[in-house]
Amino acid sequence: MTAGDTHTGRRGGTPVGYITELDAVSAAAVLYFRLWCEGAGERAQVESDFRVHLGPEAGRAAVRGLSELCALCARHGRRPLMRHGVTCRCLGGDECCFATLVGAAAEGDREDALMLAMTMIRADMAPAVVGLAEGFGLALKRMALAALPSDAMTDPKTPETIH
Repeated sequence: MTAGDTHTGRRGGTPVGYITELDAVSAAAVLYFRLWCEGAGERAQVESDFRVHLGPEAGRAAVRGLSELCALCARHGRRPLMRHGVTCRCLGGDECCFATLVGAAAEGDREDALMLAMTMIRADMAPAVVGLAEGFGLALKRMALAALPSDAMTDPKTPETIH
């Protein structure tokens, strides 16, 4: 996508960064959003990933949450959410907002999540979207924790200094 796309009705697709700049949960939120919107074959891959990493019951619940989240965004969105291709390294503006919404909701930052949801969908549907984003984000967090090497949980590292 190019910057010129903002003038052709694709404002939310304008690149704002790269997937690699996101944390694991946010990057997974974007990837699974892209896959879910891609088609039936990709949806089957999503279902398989969640079932393998979370178990049959929790996996099914996570997939149902993602499905309902995407459906509400599509049905009640202020405009269609734009997305990049599954393998694209760019991060579009709408994808960034979606990832931030999921991350904030999963961290319990409901007010921030609600504010983000209201920029994407009708205000009356925002609380429902936040609830779904929270469940989906918590599932992604469980998957990310399960992927950590076992010594990462028992071998604390010195925190990184930012400034």
